[in-house]
Formats: sequence, C-alpha cells, structure tokens
Amino acid sequence: MKILQIHTKYQNFGGEDTTVLQEKELLSVSYEVELLFFQNKKGIIGFFQFLCSIWNISASKNLAKKIKEINPDVIHIHNWHFAAGPIIIRTCNRYKIPVVMTIQNFRLLCPSALLLHKNALFTESVNKNFPWLAVKKKVYRNSFLQTFWLAFVVWFHKNIGTWNKVDKYLCLTAFAVDLYKNSSLGVDANKFTIKPNFTYLPQGLDDIKRENHFLFIGRLSEEKGIKLLINAFENSSIKLKIAGTGPLEDFVKECSNKCKNIEYIGNLDKLGVLNQLKKCNALVFPSIWYEGMPLTIIESFACSTPIISSNLGAMSSMIVHGENGFHFEAGNEKNLKEVVLKFNSLSETEKKQMEQNAFESYKFNYSPELQLDYFESIYNKVLKK
Repeated sequence: MKILQIHTKYQNFGGEDTTVLQEKELLSVSYEVELLFFQNKKGIIGFFQFLCSIWNISASKNLAKKIKEINPDVIHIHNWHFAAGPIIIRTCNRYKIPVVMTIQNFRLLCPSALLLHKNALFTESVNKNFPWLAVKKKVYRNSFLQTFWLAFVVWFHKNIGTWNKVDKYLCLTAFAVDLYKNSSLGVDANKFTIKPNFTYLPQGLDDIKRENHFLFIGRLSEEKGIKLLINAFENSSIKLKIAGTGPLEDFVKECSNKCKNIEYIGNLDKLGVLNQLKKCNALVFPSIWYEGMPLTIIESFACSTPIISSNLGAMSSMIVHGENGFHFEAGNEKNLKEVVLKFNSLSETEKKQMEQNAFESYKFNYSPELQLDYFESIYNKVLKK
C-alpha cells in the first residue's frame, strides 16, 4: 500500500509535527510512505497564504504533481491550515483517492481551534451555522478580520461539501468524536472514529529513582493552567518542578525565586522530559481547555508516572480517577490542593499500584504496537468504499 501524508507545518515546531513524523516512521515499516509538507510563513508571505487558504491553486497543483508522481492508494491529511487550505481535499477527490484526515483540534467548529477565549471555555460556535459571536470576540489572533476570514473559509467549504469529501476523520478521543458528531459541521457521523496518538517506550531510564516532588511540563501559558498551578503550590511545603517555555516564563521564574518549594528547570529536550517524568511522584496537568491528546500525558504513562489532571476534555477519558491518577475540578485551585494532598497520603504500595496502572494505560492504549492495527483497519475501510 502506498500512503501519502500531507502536513502543513506551523511556524514553531510542536506536538502535531512530532506526531506526523512518528506516524511516518511507524508506517514505513509496513508500507510505502511519502510525506508532502507545506509551510506556514510569517510576515507578508504568511498574510497572502492565509488569504489564499480559501482556494489555494498553488497548493492544489503541488499536490496533483505529487499524486501523479507516486500514485498513492490513500492520502492522509494531518493539517491543512493555512498554507495548504481545504482545496487539497477536493484535489484528492478529483483523482478518486480515499482521504483520511486527523483532527488534532476544533478549528472546523470554531476559529479559536481551542474552544477557549480569554482563558475561559468558549463553545458557542459548535452548533452555529456561522460563528458570528466568535468573530465579534476576535477569538483568532485577537483580530476581527482574521477571525472572520478563517470562519468564512470553513463555512464556505462546508457549504460546497468539501468536508463531506473526507472518507474518514480520525479523532484522538471519544470526547472529540461526540463533539464533532453533535456539531453543525454537517458531516456524516459515521465518518468519525477514534485513533489515539502514541509514543515509543523510553529506553535506558530504568535505573532512575523517584524523588519527592511533582512536575509540570508544557507551554507556560494561560490555557495550560500555570497560574492556577502556582497558586495551589506556593503556600505549601510540597515541592514542584516546572519545565517548559512560553509567554509566562518570566512570571514562572519570578514565582520560583520567591517560593523555595517551586523550581523552574527550563526548557527540556526529549530525553530531559523523559528523565524528569521518571523522577517525579506525579505529573500535574492543570489545563483549562479541552486539549486534543497531549503527548506529555502519553509519555508520562510510558514512564509509569501517574497524573493529576483537570477533569476536562481529553483528560477526562485518558486519566481514570483513582487508578492511573486523579482528577480535580478544572480551574478549582482548592480542589487541586486537596487532590495533591490526597496523592501524598497514599501508601507506598498504593503509589506503586498507581504507577503500574499508568504503565498499563500506555501499553494497552498508546503503544506503537497497537497503531499498525488502527491504521490497517482504517485504511482498508476507506479503500473498500
């Protein structure tokens, strides 16, 4: 089977980019895989890419050239926004090639993509024919015009049937599947299925011993719940280490200088992340938005590390309360404190059991061995249509 993956790279390398490369590496073991990249640009070039995203003739021609070159059996789109544009779906359809598309966020439902605005959940667009309130609130890049244009691109392609030309949508969680099925997107509900992300098992870290602290790893930004996290830990003796970078980095550094129990350890590479996940008692994941399927959570499970997370979106199904971690009420600082104390009160035997459960969550849900079965089943279904 020949598979053509298509991905529009963001200006800054992130989790979606990592997922695409991992999937290509995995699929290449059993299939012939090609990867066609588009690249979002900055400045005036990026502005014109964004304007042209409604009907990007150049992107369509590039894809058509690649299709003629390799003659793929299946095309797997990861991200169309914005350098490629939805026209690539129609190009695939013109050549009668089945299309599978991974959905990493909620951009087809709201221009915000995160269903978040001003650090609060914003779901008003999900069941609207056109997201006028989102436009009014400037949920995309704090711009009325850019929010309107992105909303119009999605609405236009909804009305000409582009989104229905995708044969199968791969959502990361059951939560995302339900949200899309019950939205105003107008796509046949049977086209949505679950295909989780995965990560490889860490190697060479078995001798690392647990230390007595909690850990946060991620983007230092409002939607990740950083301020809530620090407020919950700052007046306690419980140790917290914070890793990452982002717009709130200076705030985190200032707090770590004031609070002896909070340590900022900077931005980490892949090995550094896994090393820290092996050392901590538990990962704290206080995000205030639904998330897609955070690789940090999967990596934590792979390191046998339990997770304390907000009970929201993807985290509600990935973390099973009392088994591989604990939930706390999203945005509730007091409840987060209580749950951290509850975790600390567990016996060593109970903590070891929770660590084992975390690893089993990885093994039975997010390991690479399971992924080929997912892909084979999905690709074969669209090929038989």
